[in-house]
Amino acid sequence: MSEAFNTFLLVLAAIFPIVNPPGSALVFLALTRGATPETRRILAGRVARNSFFVLVCSLLLGAVILKLYGISIPVLRVAGGLIVAVAGWKLLNEGSQKEREASADSDKRTDLLDQAFYPLTLPLTTGPGTIAVVISLGLSRASYTNSTDEIVFVLASLAAVIVISATVYLCFAYADRVQRLLGPGGTDIAVRLSAFILFCLGVQILWSGGSELLKSVLPAAP
Repeated sequence: MSEAFNTFLLVLAAIFPIVNPPGSALVFLALTRGATPETRRILAGRVARNSFFVLVCSLLLGAVILKLYGISIPVLRVAGGLIVAVAGWKLLNEGSQKEREASADSDKRTDLLDQAFYPLTLPLTTGPGTIAVVISLGLSRASYTNSTDEIVFVLASLAAVIVISATVYLCFAYADRVQRLLGPGGTDIAVRLSAFILFCLGVQILWSGGSELLKSVLPAAP
């Protein structure tokens, strides 16, 4: 039980800061401006469910899929970092435009529900940085020689993923309360700060992957 609890805390501590449900909720709020609370809760449920499956598939099958297609984790980080940075940049510059479009369009509900996976789940919630970390955690299963230890690792990791998915739902479903608390001006400031952090996170992921690729092709320094 002690080993299972330690694994649970390790996985939770590794994934939670990258997923960052409270911070992602502000971006989610900006992308769902004009949506009713009911629509936002439906979206939150779908995003939480999608996030759960993305994390579980990355944990159990991620290494196999990357090996099958010959994709390395540094390449995954570079490609994903570009996507996250572009998403953050667009939101940073078009936040007010999104707000006007949302308030002017009365048929936005269907369009928003269609965005439950992209971009609300990927790359907003479980982006390439999260996937790379989860795949790295999944690779550690190879170090277990005892099948019992491997089962404990998988079950503890699944428990951590469930907790993260539940937190995503709660933060996203009740993001409108943050809007009421901060007001229109405060919400706009918070959203733009979150968008800037999202952009910086994308650049960091891109830099991390690019550095590893450069180290693999450049000769080692004397």
